[in-house]
Amino acid sequence: MTVADELTSETPETPELQDENEEPIKQRKNGLYPGVSDELAENMKSGWADTGLRDLKPIAQAAETAARRAALSARFPGERLVIPAGNLKTRSNDTEYPFRASVEYAYLTGNQTEDGVLVLEPTSDGHRATLCLLPRSDRENGEFWLSGQGELWVGRRHSLTEAEKLYGIPASDVRELPQRLKEASGPVRVVRGYDAGIETALHDKVTAERDDELRVFLSEMRLVKDAFEIGELQKAVDSTVRGFEDVVKVLDKAEATSERYIEGTFFLRARVEGNDVGYGTIAAAGPHACTLHWVRNDGPVRSGDLLLLDAGVETHTYYTADVTRTLPVNGRFSEIQKKIYDAVYEAQEAGIAAVKPGAKYRDFHDAAQRVLAERLVEWGLVEGPVERVLELGLQRRWTLHGTGHMLGMDVHDCAAARTETYVEGVLEPGMVLTVEPGLYFQADDLTVPEEYRGIGVRIEDDILVTEDGNRNLSAGLPRRSDEVEQWMASLKG
Repeated sequence: MTVADELTSETPETPELQDENEEPIKQRKNGLYPGVSDELAENMKSGWADTGLRDLKPIAQAAETAARRAALSARFPGERLVIPAGNLKTRSNDTEYPFRASVEYAYLTGNQTEDGVLVLEPTSDGHRATLCLLPRSDRENGEFWLSGQGELWVGRRHSLTEAEKLYGIPASDVRELPQRLKEASGPVRVVRGYDAGIETALHDKVTAERDDELRVFLSEMRLVKDAFEIGELQKAVDSTVRGFEDVVKVLDKAEATSERYIEGTFFLRARVEGNDVGYGTIAAAGPHACTLHWVRNDGPVRSGDLLLLDAGVETHTYYTADVTRTLPVNGRFSEIQKKIYDAVYEAQEAGIAAVKPGAKYRDFHDAAQRVLAERLVEWGLVEGPVERVLELGLQRRWTLHGTGHMLGMDVHDCAAARTETYVEGVLEPGMVLTVEPGLYFQADDLTVPEEYRGIGVRIEDDILVTEDGNRNLSAGLPRRSDEVEQWMASLKG
């Protein structure tokens, strides 16, 4: 059989080129080339320079990822542990979403490529780690230029030898892994939800309860950040600060267009200095600021309104900032805007002051909510006393959300952790969390005076718990209302 017999069109759908006893490469329907001649196939095999990378050094976090794997090994002795990166997901027809490896996998390896799987095989004294990856696309069988995921279509993958040097983990061909897992014996745990093929290979060897224990442990491992992680979070915040400055400088252009101009401006900074945005940017102007997760960003930006910008740059190692500022579009708060803003600022100050080692995780939330409840009673929007308001949660009509969350490789990091170690837990040095109180007066809320309606304010900072208190990683952005006005005026020049 010739290559032309196997191929039917131009652009393939899958990366899998296999030998003559296996499935041929799938091709996209309606391509312009009917096939590949034997002469062209032979021509494409030769005449290429050696592009192997031989002077590679380990990634910056290699020591940290090794320590994390050691901690994981100690928690589950004698068990095989399988942590997939995940697969490409189709956006539409034959185009895919940009790939982002699972947090669990990236945290333990530093690798970010699709289809990767970390396997920890139990040994007499711990585990032996193997990084299972797709090798470089094959030049002998044409994969590198015929496969839709081949090197000439989407770029070069590292060879297995190169991967071993980078990540400090022995590497093997991931295409051989499903059969190995099917034949494996002994207890196995897998992180679910990322790789259906791997889960199918293990379907008769795992249980949901045991797998959930693995996910919970990996989530709780990230509650306390190591020095590398703290450095990455600071890097993410610093880029985010510059992104906010970028936005303020172009507010006139946003007024002439829409909230999309703000979103796009911040995205440029995220892509230039980092991997991406850490989550969908909230560029909420006017009454849209009262919608907590307003990511449509298609509304008008008007002088006299407030802009609530909730955005964060994600670094190349997946650590994200999460910062919010509420800014007067024209650079000056009105009297009622300043009144509401200052109340939120006071609440945030109380919340940040409560962040310290040994404090309950809930303390910063309770401190901020108390201030907001006091102001709502003082303004006559809810009947006191304050203790009654807090006990019944009446302030939530206008505060809505919790006052913060853990931050790291996920914007809402450590979400699978047990309640007793997270929400009911105690703060420790190395934890990083947001403090983000807010007040939101919906445009159709008839229980408040008309002047309040359509005003939403949130102030959010990323706070590191230190040995003696806390450090505001996002202190580079002003928070006090007068300082915000001065900062905006200086940027607008």
